[in-house]
Amino acid sequence: MVLLDGKKTAEEIKNAIRQEVEDIKNRGGKIPHLAAILVGNDGASETYVAGKVKACEYVGFRSTLLKMTADISEPQLLEQIQKWNEDPDIDGFIVQMPLPAHIDERKVTLAIRPEKDVDGFHPMNVGRMTLGLPAYVPATPFGILQLIKKYGIQTAGRHCVIVGRSNIVGTPLSILLSRNAEPGNCTVTLCHSRTKDLAYYTSRADILIAALGKPEFITASMVKEGAVVIDVGITRIADSSKKSGFTLKGDVKFNEVAHRCSYITPVPGGVGPMTVIALLMNTLHACKKEIYS
Repeated sequence: MVLLDGKKTAEEIKNAIRQEVEDIKNRGGKIPHLAAILVGNDGASETYVAGKVKACEYVGFRSTLLKMTADISEPQLLEQIQKWNEDPDIDGFIVQMPLPAHIDERKVTLAIRPEKDVDGFHPMNVGRMTLGLPAYVPATPFGILQLIKKYGIQTAGRHCVIVGRSNIVGTPLSILLSRNAEPGNCTVTLCHSRTKDLAYYTSRADILIAALGKPEFITASMVKEGAVVIDVGITRIADSSKKSGFTLKGDVKFNEVAHRCSYITPVPGGVGPMTVIALLMNTLHACKKEIYS
């Protein structure tokens, strides 16, 4: 069993980006600028955004974090988005999800200009990705592809089963891994809450990707011997023995499943760090005008 070390891989890519930014700086070029809007006080969102800011600082990006109170109105948020759409110094920006219930997340997604949508959620980026055109790919699927490349995992002709059909992870991954590309050329089965006899599909997967948000849902009996297992899930579980008061669990019961796998991601330290790296890569592409020229 080989551990797919997202933390180590992310550090390697971060160092490469850092060197490229240093080269840009020495040439007198524009330094990439990533901005983020954080609405409310969601603990997980605050931690995630803080990680993005820290990563920006490390690689030499400029970063802006705008915090807004949970009671901000939808028009006020949309007004701020438009300001950043028109700001030539900001190469890309994100609005951290989830948003308060009174704000329509679809309106927010549609308000961000596609060329600054480094989260890859705008329909134009989704459409371009589906057609195999240059696009900003959603960060978690993009990060998973980088991890697969790094470890030289063969995907062509293999059966990939994805559990979870969200627009953020499962659905875009099903498109990316089935297209005629590398990584890609998988035969993909996309499972979800209405799938009957889920274990029938997961136990036949050469590559199993769990992205359903249920801690330790995938057990050994659901995994094929020698499978590649990628665990996207991360859930906080109360744990009084920890200083933080919680422990992090993935969607896969790691200790039970790991011995059956050829490759497996840990939680934490697997997909999570790669998600942040993918966002940096998208921002660098945005600064260099490599997607929308």
